[in-house]
Amino acid sequence: MCGIVGYIGHREAYPIVIKGLKRLEYRGYDSAGVMLYDGEAVKLSKTKGKVSDLEIKAQNEITLNGSIGIGHTRWATHGVPNDVNSHPHVSNSGDLVIIHNGIIENYAPLKVELIKRGYTFTSDTDSEVLINLIEEVQKNEKLKLGKAVQVALNQVVGAYAIAVFDKKNPNEIVAARLGSPLAIGIGEGEYFIASDASPFIEYTPNAVYLEDGEMANIRLHKTMKVRKIKDDSIVDPYIQELQMNLEQIEKGGYDHFMLKEIYEQPSVIKDTYRGRLHANEGIVQLAGVEDNIEKFLNADRIIIVACGTSWHAGLVAEYVIEEFARIPVEVEYASEFRYRNPIINSKDVVIAISQSGETADTMAAIKLAKEHGAFVFGVCNVVGSSISRESHAGAYTHAGPEIGVASTKAFTTQITVLTMLALRLAKAKGTLTHSDFHTYLQELEIIPEKVKEALETNPKAMEIAAVFKDAPNCLYLGRGYNFPVALEGALKLKEISYIHAEGYPAAEMKHGPIALIDELMPVIVIAPKQGHYDKIVSNIQEIKSRSGKIIAVVTRGDTQVRELADYVIEIPETSDALSPLITTIPLQLLSYHIAVMRGCNVDQPRNLAKSVTVE
Repeated sequence: MCGIVGYIGHREAYPIVIKGLKRLEYRGYDSAGVMLYDGEAVKLSKTKGKVSDLEIKAQNEITLNGSIGIGHTRWATHGVPNDVNSHPHVSNSGDLVIIHNGIIENYAPLKVELIKRGYTFTSDTDSEVLINLIEEVQKNEKLKLGKAVQVALNQVVGAYAIAVFDKKNPNEIVAARLGSPLAIGIGEGEYFIASDASPFIEYTPNAVYLEDGEMANIRLHKTMKVRKIKDDSIVDPYIQELQMNLEQIEKGGYDHFMLKEIYEQPSVIKDTYRGRLHANEGIVQLAGVEDNIEKFLNADRIIIVACGTSWHAGLVAEYVIEEFARIPVEVEYASEFRYRNPIINSKDVVIAISQSGETADTMAAIKLAKEHGAFVFGVCNVVGSSISRESHAGAYTHAGPEIGVASTKAFTTQITVLTMLALRLAKAKGTLTHSDFHTYLQELEIIPEKVKEALETNPKAMEIAAVFKDAPNCLYLGRGYNFPVALEGALKLKEISYIHAEGYPAAEMKHGPIALIDELMPVIVIAPKQGHYDKIVSNIQEIKSRSGKIIAVVTRGDTQVRELADYVIEIPETSDALSPLITTIPLQLLSYHIAVMRGCNVDQPRNLAKSVTVE
């Protein structure tokens, strides 16, 4: 979950590394560090805090010139965030330097053995153990750096993306990955290394994404060599052209990436269905589904595995797929699925959902499903990501880079893809009438315009946020398709404002949570006119009779709920099945404004990271 950046070439490395780290801060931001080599000396600066803190410290303690550099922004696993535990880490001799994203699970016995051999450690990290293990192998077996890295990595258990530098051979960086992502940008006489392509997008469109179990020897004025870590065999790397552009990873005039990404939803939902949905012709198609339609039609059940916001999108998909296509669906937390000895067979379809395509628990669930013969369909946002490569087939959401740690546009585009999948299966199975099928296609096609209308609730969300920004707790209630939206709304508030919030099915309120309701408890109720409207009105009356403060998200023109609620946010009308794409918008805006008013770091909330590549 850390971000790593490296450069070797003809430019000054420091500006490239620092800019790259800022773009990767969504992956971790509790400490940061940089190493530069100027042809004579290794210069190191690292600190607790953000990359901006590193900039100040580096300018004061090292010279910033040098055409080789590596940098790191950290999400702490082993050891508290402080200067010593920050990366890069240096071997005992001072010759080797490493940056590392991941976890070395067997670091403790390795550390004990290295201490017996005379090594000392200044940090609490597993990464310092790894760099000294590499040094021990290099020294004992008299190996060059690349071979020493390969031998050492065969002794470790865990996940990693690393870049290693040796000042005795300063024209080379060795990179390797297992479980954690690593991209290598290839320019004219220069190379870039990063956790994703965003740090080098303006320098080169050409990138190699290392596969699990691969390492690369990156040398000045020479062709990069890629090998398998396990047996040192040569790999012919696939160089792909990046689809990302610089504008997508800048704020574009917005105060925060999160707000920008909330407002991008009308356009990215359209991008998600562009070329796939043709309402007038009655066509909806996803290449990964078309090529494997029989797998879906013959499935005994569909199992959805995901984490966090993606899990909530999976819950929406459960409702949609079961209603439209009449195929049984189970939604599992990937972290639980992988460990509970699940029953999986060859007639199961497993849908894995992940924004980053690198989520460690979801990756492990995919591998488990494949071992049992299931067909795996991936839904992710990042082209070339591990999940996209590990799945048998899949669909990209085309949401563009999502930099804000709290996911917004990923959620709505995942729902869009999964709704199209459900409609395609329904058409193939004949489980929707011709009329209903066409109605849903037409409604989905105009959803972006309705999302634009929902974004016009921003002033109202800001007004309500000012009233409830200091609330210690909050309850979110929804029914049917909007129960997962209640969960997602509560998650957004927790993530970025640090207010305790819970989402519940509205009918479950009286089985416990109603005990919490008093005049201090804000209750957000998602109550569009479709679906279980009369039932949720009854739930609102139950809250009202106990003096709860009611914030209701309602269909424009609603009168019944308006009479009961303290605050009302109106949204455009849409079908029940597609309503999550609309109802989630004001909840995102409400969380955003509450967090801003509380002085929270919206894009980089504490303790979190965007891409969860560790358990």
